[in-house]
Amino acid sequence: MFLATLVTACTAFGLAPPVLSGPSAAHAEAVAGRVVVVGVPGLMWSDIDREKTPALWGMTAGGSAAGLSVRTTRVNTCPTDGWLTLSAGQRSRLPHGNCALPAAPILPGQPSPTGPPPVGGAIAPGWPAIKSDNADTNYHAQIGLLGDAVKAAGGCTLAVGPGAVFGVGDGGGRVDRYVGTPDRVTAADWARCPLAAVDVDDLFRAYIDAGVDIEGEQEPLSERKRAAAAAAADRRVEQVMTGVPDGTTVLLAGLSDVSVDPHLRVAIAQTKGTGGQYGPGYMTSSATRQDGLVTLTDMTATALKLLGLRQPKEAVGSVWRSQPSSAPIQERVEALEDEDVAAQAIRSVQTSFYWVLFATQLVLYGIAALALRRLGGDRSSRARILGGTRVIALLGGAATGASFLAGLLPWWRAENATAILICTVLGFAGLLTGVALAGPWRRSAFAPGLVITLVTAGVLALDVMTGSSLQLNTLMGYTALVAGRFYGFGNQAFSLFAVASILTAAWLTEYPLRAGRKTLALGIVAVIGAFAVAVDGLPAWGSDFGGVLAMVPAFAVLGLMVTGRRVSPLKLALFCLAGAVLVLFISYLNSRSANPTHLGRFWQDLVDGDAWGVVVRKFNAMLNSLGYWPFTLPLAAAIGFLFLVLARPTRWRVSLLQRAYEHSVTMRPALLCALTVGVIGMLVNDSGVVILSVAFSLSTPLMLAAGVRSLEIDLWNEDSEPPARSESRAASTGPRSAERR
Repeated sequence: MFLATLVTACTAFGLAPPVLSGPSAAHAEAVAGRVVVVGVPGLMWSDIDREKTPALWGMTAGGSAAGLSVRTTRVNTCPTDGWLTLSAGQRSRLPHGNCALPAAPILPGQPSPTGPPPVGGAIAPGWPAIKSDNADTNYHAQIGLLGDAVKAAGGCTLAVGPGAVFGVGDGGGRVDRYVGTPDRVTAADWARCPLAAVDVDDLFRAYIDAGVDIEGEQEPLSERKRAAAAAAADRRVEQVMTGVPDGTTVLLAGLSDVSVDPHLRVAIAQTKGTGGQYGPGYMTSSATRQDGLVTLTDMTATALKLLGLRQPKEAVGSVWRSQPSSAPIQERVEALEDEDVAAQAIRSVQTSFYWVLFATQLVLYGIAALALRRLGGDRSSRARILGGTRVIALLGGAATGASFLAGLLPWWRAENATAILICTVLGFAGLLTGVALAGPWRRSAFAPGLVITLVTAGVLALDVMTGSSLQLNTLMGYTALVAGRFYGFGNQAFSLFAVASILTAAWLTEYPLRAGRKTLALGIVAVIGAFAVAVDGLPAWGSDFGGVLAMVPAFAVLGLMVTGRRVSPLKLALFCLAGAVLVLFISYLNSRSANPTHLGRFWQDLVDGDAWGVVVRKFNAMLNSLGYWPFTLPLAAAIGFLFLVLARPTRWRVSLLQRAYEHSVTMRPALLCALTVGVIGMLVNDSGVVILSVAFSLSTPLMLAAGVRSLEIDLWNEDSEPPARSESRAASTGPRSAERR
């Protein structure tokens, strides 16, 4: 609600300059190019073969290629969904429709509720209902945007096949010229309209004809039948490439799935004849910032750019850009196929990873609690129990960062990819735990945890500053199949980075605080905080809106706490306001760039008065996240463990947290500020409870390790000191004396 108030205030006081946007801006120029969009629903890179699909192979050899993320509004994208997404430049859907071939268009002479089609043209059936439904979704897709833009600029549209009518129909669902199949299109048809779309449905139709349940869990079509269907589609693509005039840019897309199992599909761009901007190599876009990866919504932006038309803000994609490569075509095809293999491999284990991570930690916490309750006997027995508990806790904290480091190895290529991934994560976690316990810092209560948080924050920061390669297809990152994000920090990664940065800054100030140098401690917090906020919030790196809102007040509170100042509700509110002002300033600057991200688009929504809808959508998503039981239940258990085990007095009358506080003056600020960034992050991000769950997954085991080590030190001192000295030591609460012992 705080952000909503700020949005309203900014709008009321006119803090935003007017920005030219919307359909009127898109229609300022005349059509200046020629584009043909070829949709081949279900086409994958594994279907492309030199012998069996020579036309597609030739397009790949002479043009730019990429894996295509086709996610729209559902887990699996149906053909009509894909065509409608092209039409709007935004994720769209066919309401209440099953995953089948697009419906046949309404032709001249047939009754139509929206009026008769133009002579030689057609109308997409059910268009008014489709348009109304998509306008009411969270994406507010404007169906017919592409067709309207072309017609407003004086051009016409050609649709070949039923699906193409849904792709290039105008606001009324009309296309100027309709032909049933590519082989019937004449040279005059190709030359007449600057924008054409061709529906090549042979691959998808093969599933229908074989009686395959498209909404089933598998793709049981035999390899022979799939290869035959791909070859038939290839012949139709060859007819298109032969018929279009020189200078025409062909955008080919496998624009839908063929079952509930999503895949990355084929994307190829090539200009017929000499010239053109898509030479041999890969493709990327500003929407993904990943070589060899583009999105379905990018096709609309690309078509508008090639036609010489401006892109309205309702079309959210980015233009496909060529990335020249000297690699042989076989190598490029295999690399693009490997992208889908990686996406499939991570999809099968990503959700279960959270269950395993949290469940394992909870089991270990339970074992630790029982061990602490039964702690007794000789010194060697206690040392084994406490030492083992500490190692396990540090290993649990290191597993989160290790899940990203696993991306350094191509584990998905192994025969048993899941087992190799588990071993890789455990290997990196063990290596990081070994480093944390390797040096003289192992005797400290907080320093081993500092090593883990420093490495975790450093790895994540370096990754997003160099292209986010470890974020994609990672256990705690994002996947191209979900298509929620392709670069920068996703919500889980933000939470992990924010908590690791907070704990690192807090524990690093331990050393100057012990020397009485509060100003230096404050400087450390300020420097790390500024760096962390920049890495998270700048569009070139983390590009995270909600992260800035959470991190600014958390670091500000940490600065007050480590210098001994009081934190009041008023100060916290002012820090939150500072975070909001900062992120809005970043959004304003980004909105004026050539390729604004979602940060810049939020500023544009603010200017246009649409920001309230964005805030409400995010808030509702946050509330809905409370139903994510794989995260909510472990979170509740972690909170219970924190207060019932760590904060509850032990048989020695002092809780583990209290012992940790006595051994480290920064342990309390570290824990409270980590919880602060987690709670605020949960409230201002649509992932909600997921943010706080990830925050606990790192902070709780490290606090357990610190508490266990503090207990270990105290018990060792009690056993080794004479009674009188032990009593006098018990009255001391200074962390420096405890650490020396």
